Amino acid sequence: VWATARNRILQSRIWRRLRSLHHKTLFPAILVACVATLLQAPPAAAMDDLYTVTVPVVLDAEDPRAQAYDDALRRVLVRVTGVSAPVELDSLVEMLGDPDRYVLRFRSAEDDRLSVSFDGEGIEEVLRQARQTIWSDDRPVTLVWLAVDWGNGRREIVAADPADQQDNASRSMDPNRRLRERTEEVADYRGIPVVFPLLDAEDLQNVSFTDVWGGFDERLLEASRRYGASSVLVGRVRPDSMQRNRWTYFFGDEQFSWNGEPEVVVNRIADLLSSRFGVAGDAVLQPYLVRVSGVDTIIAYGNLEKALGELSVAEDFQLLRADGGVVEYRVSVYGGIQRLNKALELTGLLQPSTVIDASGDSGFPMSNPNALIFEYRP
Repeated sequence: VWATARNRILQSRIWRRLRSLHHKTLFPAILVACVATLLQAPPAAAMDDLYTVTVPVVLDAEDPRAQAYDDALRRVLVRVTGVSAPVELDSLVEMLGDPDRYVLRFRSAEDDRLSVSFDGEGIEEVLRQARQTIWSDDRPVTLVWLAVDWGNGRREIVAADPADQQDNASRSMDPNRRLRERTEEVADYRGIPVVFPLLDAEDLQNVSFTDVWGGFDERLLEASRRYGASSVLVGRVRPDSMQRNRWTYFFGDEQFSWNGEPEVVVNRIADLLSSRFGVAGDAVLQPYLVRVSGVDTIIAYGNLEKALGELSVAEDFQLLRADGGVVEYRVSVYGGIQRLNKALELTGLLQPSTVIDASGDSGFPMSNPNALIFEYRP
């Protein structure tokens, strides 16, 4: 178990951050906290690798592999830039040149498909030089509560796919499966991590079909807390009906209402998030001060370090102070303080705070435009 945890640390971005810390006396404690955090925390449902995609191989193409590389690069560019219009994609592909230059590895996949991994740093460098907007992997997980009225009294909430509990025959007979897959397919295409509720005993105790269909949003948002989701999509669908599908999207403290098929709605979410988190290629790297209170345990410290280490908006961070449950960092980011603020809130660990101590020695007055103050409250 310890070996597994060690390997996960060595492969993570936080390890690279930890190696650069000058506070060497804190390093063992941080490492222990990271191990404990990785052992107890379930793996996050996020995009594993924005630069790895799987595409069909056109066997009758003049050069099937070259065609697959081109298709894969287009999919990656959709994820990373937020651009989805064919004409704009053509322009980006032409700007990058031969896709083969950026391929790190490839392997055959099922059903005549090819999995291709690209050099993300190389692609981003070209995009930045061309002042193209880039959306890195700081992408909030979206929890989908989808209520389906099939008619004749059959009403259901679509659950996560228990692939390890169902055989292929029973899965193929599940009419909800296709709705879930349609949502997941377009989410994967746009680079949006989505999850469906487990609908286990805890969910069923707190949420009913009526809650989803009837718009009892407070109950849904409360039930969503266990999933750590700050992005929640609620859908009400009547297949084979003239009634329009109704969707409500909650992002932080914002709310949006849409109609349409799952593909339309997920694309709207992707457009919204990419506009919020994308960073212009000419953005300047700037340092900001971040103070977090309530970091009273080594586990809390490890959780915070892990969150900062995995925060792609942060180019670098440095620990300035750790005293009495208060830690302070200098965090360098592209895209400004509002983007950093939103990214920190979406970690699910921090809440904005106006409480500061009276020491007055750390440059954190409320008037400081380059400072953020949070309270650790997971």
